[in-house]
Amino acid sequence: MNKIMGSNNNNVVICAVLGMLAILQFAEAQTRHVVGGSEGWKIPSNDSEYQDWANNQRFSLGDILVFDFTMNQHDVVEVPKDSYDICSPENAINTTMNSPANFILNKEGQFYYICSFGTHCIQGQKLSIIVPSSSSGAPSPQPSRSPPVVTTAASFTLIFILAFMGF
Repeated sequence: MNKIMGSNNNNVVICAVLGMLAILQFAEAQTRHVVGGSEGWKIPSNDSEYQDWANNQRFSLGDILVFDFTMNQHDVVEVPKDSYDICSPENAINTTMNSPANFILNKEGQFYYICSFGTHCIQGQKLSIIVPSSSSGAPSPQPSRSPPVVTTAASFTLIFILAFMGF
């Protein structure tokens, strides 16, 4: 009976650990991308600044774009490609004037964002990103991101549980 009971306890621990790792794996899949890095969403010093930033990111489904800007001086308008190309807020998909503005990347495809204040967009305050297909076999041209801290936390948690259970 003790052998059966011990076996059941081990199965419970293994299932709990696997469940926790599955949850942490999902949490690891989300990345917060602060548009423009430490500079935030502002009139850039050159018209390719935001595209250069985007080219150094790897966007995935579930990631979050964070636009950090000075309110009443900037906004974020998600627009279709035609409006992006001519820096027009016409046909806006989504507009926010509150900072920070968070956009969850919940579908694949190309997304376009502009600032509609004055000539900000014409001066380069615009961003185009691609969220690749999760089933796409083609490698992404963007460099891989470094693993988030949650991976380290998962390792310590697993070691603690295994040590506590006497493994």
